[in-house]
Amino acid sequence: MKAVHFGAGNIGRGFIGLLLSRAGYEVCFVDVNEMLVSELQSRGEYTVSLASDGRETYNVTGVTALHGGDTDRVAEAVAGADLVTTAVGVNILKHIAEGIAKGVKLRLQAGGGPQHLIACENAIGGSAQLQAHVFGYLSEEEQRLAEGRLAFPNAAVDRIVPLQHHEDPLHVTVEPFYEWVVDRSQTLPGLPEIPGVHYADGLEPYIERKLFTVNTGHCCAAYMGFLHGKSTIQESMADERIAAEVRAVLGETGRLLTAKHGFDAGEHQAYIEKTMERFRNPHLTDEVARVGRSPVRKLSPNDRLVRPALGLHDMGVRPAALARAMAAALKFRAEDDPEVQQIRAELEEHGLSAAVSKFTSLAADHPVHALIVEQYETLSRELA
Repeated sequence: MKAVHFGAGNIGRGFIGLLLSRAGYEVCFVDVNEMLVSELQSRGEYTVSLASDGRETYNVTGVTALHGGDTDRVAEAVAGADLVTTAVGVNILKHIAEGIAKGVKLRLQAGGGPQHLIACENAIGGSAQLQAHVFGYLSEEEQRLAEGRLAFPNAAVDRIVPLQHHEDPLHVTVEPFYEWVVDRSQTLPGLPEIPGVHYADGLEPYIERKLFTVNTGHCCAAYMGFLHGKSTIQESMADERIAAEVRAVLGETGRLLTAKHGFDAGEHQAYIEKTMERFRNPHLTDEVARVGRSPVRKLSPNDRLVRPALGLHDMGVRPAALARAMAAALKFRAEDDPEVQQIRAELEEHGLSAAVSKFTSLAADHPVHALIVEQYETLSRELA
């Protein structure tokens, strides 16, 4: 079996590539990082270690790589693959779609068998977004031919992979916990199931549980940690003030998730406790700057902060902790992050209310907008 995976970064190698290789796939990574591509091509293997007491290490073999700019070879690889996966960031999907579409056309012309394309991104409906981008390069006739032969099942993925500091550029350290859930209802008949992947009918509960617990809590720890001078998530979670902020946020999102999806309250509370334990993992060094990066994306209306806040508002619940986390996101600073600079410029040029409206898409008269402004001003007084 052959798989093409777009994104040879830490998540691609330490999570998706690891599971695919252990499932018996020959994995071809596609990336634009020339060093990573060259190393994978020459060595054909790499190692992954777990951030645990035992420091278990796995050797991932049978891998190679292609440069994303070599579109002809990328298309050939896609055409010959049983499975195509991505871990590039949802905003990058549109940039890799043309190469994937070129490979899809070759496969359709050659009468290739069923193929699954799965976007393993921190996004709701990631594979559906990938399909829309890919189909934008296919003719109506090609789209018709793709029916029953291509499937883009949505997925939810969860594994903390911090910034790496190894002499070996291919070695990756990851947390022991992982979850990869694929929507079985969107797959084609006969899909070989990948060991370690959970297949479920209907993915929204899993995606929202992960996004509104792990991702929401993680960025809250980062933004509050930054405001209190912490450099890592582990340092942040060791501060009871910040841990209490995270717990309050997850209490709010938990209220939404249990009401919306019918999760058992006790089981979901255990999921929250496990999540906070993961953030505290002493074997990880996860920088606040990494987790907090891209605040514009994290403040967008369909992401981890605004969406659950609006869901609670619709339930008649005041999302004060989430609003406080959003206010902290507006105060986050990282000199090498263009999204931070974008927020800073908006605040300086147009003021707080305009910035809240621009980045959250909440109208100035919306109650959640007012709550964010209130919490921003409260944080300013507390930190003065």
